[in-house]
Amino acid sequence: MYLFLAFLLVPIIEIALFIQVGGLIGLWPTLSIVVLTAVLGTVLVRTQGRMALGNLQRSFAELDDPTEPLTHGAMILLSGALLLTPGFFTDAIGFALLVPGVRVAVFRYLKLKVTVAHFQMGTGTGFQSQQNPFEQGDIIDGEFSEVRPKKEPSKPSKWVEGPHQH
Repeated sequence: MYLFLAFLLVPIIEIALFIQVGGLIGLWPTLSIVVLTAVLGTVLVRTQGRMALGNLQRSFAELDDPTEPLTHGAMILLSGALLLTPGFFTDAIGFALLVPGVRVAVFRYLKLKVTVAHFQMGTGTGFQSQQNPFEQGDIIDGEFSEVRPKKEPSKPSKWVEGPHQH
């Protein structure tokens, strides 16, 4: 139901804002603002996206919970889509999502609304109760010897032999 309302109300709000702003400042300034916000938004999304990707990589490297960096990345991606969509309302929401404080507030709100039933880091298939997630349990000690195949002397190819005298 909420999604239906969003698809119904957002275009109505955008059309109303275009009419109001276009009536105040004219057609060409209105179109210029729409194009300028798309270009500026693209630049900001790139820089914010790089920072979010760095935070996500750092989270993985330190084996921290990647939920927050992933959420920030998703909000930045949504922001980019909103900024490329022509309209003042979608641009306002898109620029708001580029502000880190707004993303943190949205993340905290979503964190209260979403319950995580299971979270696991690493490649293990079952529940591991050890302190060290990389510990595999039993150690198997063994010996080995390397067996190399016998090399036969290679014969030169017909291509590398000199011309034959007949």
